[in-house]
Amino acid sequence: MRAICEICPHHCSIEEGHAGFCNARANSEGKIICSNYGKLTSMALDPIEKKPLARFMPGARILSVGSYGCNLRCPFCQNCSISMASEHSAKTVFVSPEGLVTKALELVPRGNIGIAYTYNEPLISYEYVMDCARLAHENHLKNVVVTNGYICEKPLSELLPFIDAMNIDLKGYTGSYYKKLHGDLETVKQTICRASKSCHVEVATLIVQGENDSPAEMEELSAWLSLIDEEIPLHITRFFPMYKYSGRSPTNVETVYSLARIAGKNLKYVYTGNC
Repeated sequence: MRAICEICPHHCSIEEGHAGFCNARANSEGKIICSNYGKLTSMALDPIEKKPLARFMPGARILSVGSYGCNLRCPFCQNCSISMASEHSAKTVFVSPEGLVTKALELVPRGNIGIAYTYNEPLISYEYVMDCARLAHENHLKNVVVTNGYICEKPLSELLPFIDAMNIDLKGYTGSYYKKLHGDLETVKQTICRASKSCHVEVATLIVQGENDSPAEMEELSAWLSLIDEEIPLHITRFFPMYKYSGRSPTNVETVYSLARIAGKNLKYVYTGNC
């Protein structure tokens, strides 16, 4: 018996005993489950600026965790070793929501403010993020989500009351580019719009030379973002060879700075990264 996953717009129709496109949601006895629930591949106490969040509690640290899997297929993925992994290839350690919140509380004396769900795509682990976020919220910890924004409206709306800040990837500003990544531009734009009404939002765009680096595209992207709020920070970051684009050259530094100057005409806060 097949079952339909309702977390992201792929709406995978999954056979019994199999995983969906993201490798992290599966059909078990006719029901969709989060098969990577609590299975962490990464955990670190990071500076909040590394998420990147530039204008949310600057100087703080946050316990950052990730699992495996992703619902996009970016050929330039900078975390491909875990985002493209599956249950069978990923090395994981199980950490319950209670265990994670306990760890986060233990790290408060070291400057920790809460939990960041990051590294791979966290929202495909929706049930785990929800359970952890509720418990963290009850314990007066902050919840941060670093996401590609490719999620359906209903699960996003249910999660947002427990989220304090998000960094949302806006990969580019053309439908054709998102199609190449197996995603959808309009879905991500709607995620940014909805999230910005509920929590602190910053946006990140990784510039890949020859893909999304045109001045006209950055003008459109930043102009659209300014219509939501000109104070939404935009992080324009530099691509380095990775995954299927390992043979490409890093993005030219001047290209990043030039696009930042264009974005700065529309937005109050523009940051450059990896330069």
